[in-house]
Amino acid sequence: MKIRQYQVDAFASRVFEGNPAAVCPLDAWPEDGLLQSIAAENNLAETAFFVPLKDASSFALRWFTPVAEVDLCGHATLAAAHVIFKALGHEGPAVAFETRSGRLSVQRKEEGLLAMDFPSCVPLPCDPPPALAQGLGLSPSRTLAGYDYIAVFEDEASIRAISPDLGRLAALDLRAVAVTAPGLRHDFVSRVFAPKLGIPEDPVTGSAHCELAPYWAARLGKSLLHARQVSSRGGDVQCELRGARVVLSGRAVTFMVADIFI
Repeated sequence: MKIRQYQVDAFASRVFEGNPAAVCPLDAWPEDGLLQSIAAENNLAETAFFVPLKDASSFALRWFTPVAEVDLCGHATLAAAHVIFKALGHEGPAVAFETRSGRLSVQRKEEGLLAMDFPSCVPLPCDPPPALAQGLGLSPSRTLAGYDYIAVFEDEASIRAISPDLGRLAALDLRAVAVTAPGLRHDFVSRVFAPKLGIPEDPVTGSAHCELAPYWAARLGKSLLHARQVSSRGGDVQCELRGARVVLSGRAVTFMVADIFI
């Protein structure tokens, strides 16, 4: 059995930036254990698999970390759309994905941008669990909970300085921890730690911006936001809040094309 695989840097304008994702187009679904084994072998934050549906512009899409299937992944969705448009030659203006998080659409925009229509998740204030500050080494000014714990700090320097205790963060009950603050050159900056999912630090996390965008839109009083995830690779995410949806826009570039032999 041979599977073509693309490795794509998402939320990036050139290779070696943004968040790398593996993308495997399939004709039909194999058994889940094989999908998980491929993702573990890749050892990237996400490996995306998609299967075409009857509509030529629609695909079933699934995402796997090295240790688990997840409900939502932004950068691997961006990477999958990039492969469909650039490598597979889809000529339409948009594609749609049927996923665990419902129907997600991706549109081609000007200057190489791809705009993803995702559900927003409004994070709610919560009491910080003791392991959160212990794991971050700093106490946030406020803590919220959505898909993840969101720890808000006062400045970008604090975000860049965090050196987490990943063992403590892995013991928390939610998916991951996003730390965020106002940016020096962007509306806000962030970092995301997801050791529970086998991802010590995610380079650029689209799904976290589904939570971060509603928080910062309310705080800053604006619906269009320019964000930067300040991991070592870094990446830019344009966020537009549209009611119960958020449009996340970014670019992607292909790093590698290979064949998997099983």
